[in-house]
Amino acid sequence: MLRAMAQRVTITDVAREAGVSVATVSKVINQRDGIAAGTATHVRAVVDRLGYESSLVARGLRSHRTGVIGVLVAEFEPFSSEILKGAGAALRGTEHALLAYTGGGSGRAGWEHRYLARLSGTLIDGAVLVTPTVLHAGTSVPVVAVDPHAGPGGLPTVDSDNLHGAVLAVRHLLGLGHRRIGFLGGRADLESSRLREAGYRAALAEAGIPVDPALMHVAEYRRDAADAPTAAMLALADPPTALFAANDLSAMGILDAAARLGVRVPADLSVIGFDDVPEAAATTPPLTTVRQEIQGLGRAAVGMLLTLLGAEGPAGERAGDDAPGAGQHLRLPTQLVVRGTTAVPRR
Repeated sequence: MLRAMAQRVTITDVAREAGVSVATVSKVINQRDGIAAGTATHVRAVVDRLGYESSLVARGLRSHRTGVIGVLVAEFEPFSSEILKGAGAALRGTEHALLAYTGGGSGRAGWEHRYLARLSGTLIDGAVLVTPTVLHAGTSVPVVAVDPHAGPGGLPTVDSDNLHGAVLAVRHLLGLGHRRIGFLGGRADLESSRLREAGYRAALAEAGIPVDPALMHVAEYRRDAADAPTAAMLALADPPTALFAANDLSAMGILDAAARLGVRVPADLSVIGFDDVPEAAATTPPLTTVRQEIQGLGRAAVGMLLTLLGAEGPAGERAGDDAPGAGQHLRLPTQLVVRGTTAVPRR
């Protein structure tokens, strides 16, 4: 379940959790002698687990900026890789460098807190969080969220028009004459996934076609998770003539399954994805998809972050809520890209 960032952890909390004195925690944090190696390792583990920020970081007492922008992603995959390209492009010609950090595929709510606590104020001037689980950063540096799990919240955010993009995808299939259109959804915890499903439902309702639960499955935005639901839908007595996948990786999984089952795309089955990652144009046949400007998301997020940094005082003190970019929510348009995986149905 999504949750807001917890209240700031204190050194007393760390000491209590570790079962040591505050003085011991202070010595470990400041790398002073006199602490047994095992005790130091234990305390550092508690610091990481609780996401404790030292008072130096928490107060933002920096004499100068680091010149580094952090980008935190759950894992490196096509979507986040394109975000990083856009973020890097936005920093060209500036005095800032880019630091990419991954949570190792962590799906736990609030995983970003630990990494922000470690990086804020000492390594980075600000951060871009990609599909974050948190609603509030709770950190001493400015943060911008790209495609957050719960949609716009307490952070400045950048996302794409996922609802309209999904409507475009299904309207395209309907315009070709398809009426049995299946849907392969994404992760239930992501706002983008919920909006794409809502767009699928809205376009069918617009055409007067009821939603058939047998044609709705989930592939978690993963290529390898698309095989079983694709096979299940194609095995129905009245199978779909088209499938809309909530992202390109799932659509590629549909193409894999169709090839394995001897189903021809697009002669027997039309397939459409969402994202337009670089690999989409290289499938056989090339994938019809909904393009979101993924690199544009990265560029816009960094641009917003640089605006926020410009609103800070010389010692890194944050400006008020009326600072440029504060509370801003930017939504980028989506567009249909027709390639070779969609066609008029045979029946």
